[in-house]
Amino acid sequence: MDVTQPKQEHLLALKVMRLTKPTLFTNIPVTCEERDLPGDLFNQLMKDDPSTVKGAETLMLGEMLTLPQNFGNIFLGETFSSYISVHNDSHQVVKDILVKADLQTSSQRLNLSASSAAVAELKQDCCIDDVIHHEVKEIGTHILVCAVSYTTQTGEKMYFRKFFKFQVLKPLDVKTKFYNAETDEVFLEAQIQNITTSPMFMEKVSLEPSIMYNVAELNAVNQGEDSVSTFGSRTYLQPMDTRQYLYCLKPKQEFAEKAGVIKGVTVIGKLDIVWKTNLGERGRLQTSQLQRMAPGYGDVRVSLETIPDTVNLEEPFDITCKITNCSSERTMDLVLEMCNTNSIHWCGVSGRQLGKLHPTSSLHLTLTLLSSVQGLQTVSGLRLTDTFLKRTYEYDDIAQVCVVSSKIKEN
Repeated sequence: MDVTQPKQEHLLALKVMRLTKPTLFTNIPVTCEERDLPGDLFNQLMKDDPSTVKGAETLMLGEMLTLPQNFGNIFLGETFSSYISVHNDSHQVVKDILVKADLQTSSQRLNLSASSAAVAELKQDCCIDDVIHHEVKEIGTHILVCAVSYTTQTGEKMYFRKFFKFQVLKPLDVKTKFYNAETDEVFLEAQIQNITTSPMFMEKVSLEPSIMYNVAELNAVNQGEDSVSTFGSRTYLQPMDTRQYLYCLKPKQEFAEKAGVIKGVTVIGKLDIVWKTNLGERGRLQTSQLQRMAPGYGDVRVSLETIPDTVNLEEPFDITCKITNCSSERTMDLVLEMCNTNSIHWCGVSGRQLGKLHPTSSLHLTLTLLSSVQGLQTVSGLRLTDTFLKRTYEYDDIAQVCVVSSKIKEN
């Protein structure tokens, strides 16, 4: 006959509590006019309520704090803190107590215990306390595994563990868009949406550029010597609200001078977002490296370096072009042709030799032209011919210039 041994109760008790900030107590004000049946009864009850603000009893927000009533939500980028306590509920002295706390995620298991050394002994009604912290970097299911091992007075080794399961939610929805300028500049628009149920104070939203770029933030307006944020002095983001941040990236000089370096898929950098919620709980997120597909320019690229904003009608003006051999292997022998349009007329000799242009090298060229039509005119009509391959490259819509009458400009 089989005899089932009764399950032995453990001498130690394990308690785990999440550490979070309290919340401000809110109440629902109930009031009426004095001529109504209750008279001044409701108003007097609110004045006697210790949770209301004196002199502003009809406000829902009170002066008291409320301790957390449940586990609450944990969001990606926040710091998870927990209090672990092991208490000796028995009348015995327990020896060699080892408390271990691990956090199991979908991809890894992390040890959060502050110390791996065992406590020599734990007397009756005494406890071992520990506080663990972990910056949450993954969304999805997390399991806190707390294990306790000890030795009884009789020398028997005991072991037990408890599991605490919780979900990590996504606090922000981040979308990015890239805009390529006529120059090598790249504009990045970051759309950040608060998808939590509480307001956020956006402490910092910055772009950490890659080694190839310098970045300028376009989220502030200069007023004299001061710089004022376009979002105002109180940068709160309400639930489900979206805010756009804009950045301008320009290639560093050593990379801009080398044609073909910035092409294909290039790494732009990553966004660093810091926020605070409720009573100052801090959260931080860093996106993965943002990538964009650089525009292709073919074998030869013509970019505009300088051009005036406004010019006089039928008066010559100069522009500076940069011609780059984007090939990494082939030398080109270029001939420049300038073709007039209905409004734009080139000045100078067409069909002149520019000479040999080695791979990934550039040359600067100053050209003179005039416009016979007022208004916003498009600069077009450049042709480059590679005499080696007998191939002609056409460049239209290079830039735009505003043409005005000389009398208007003088006035």
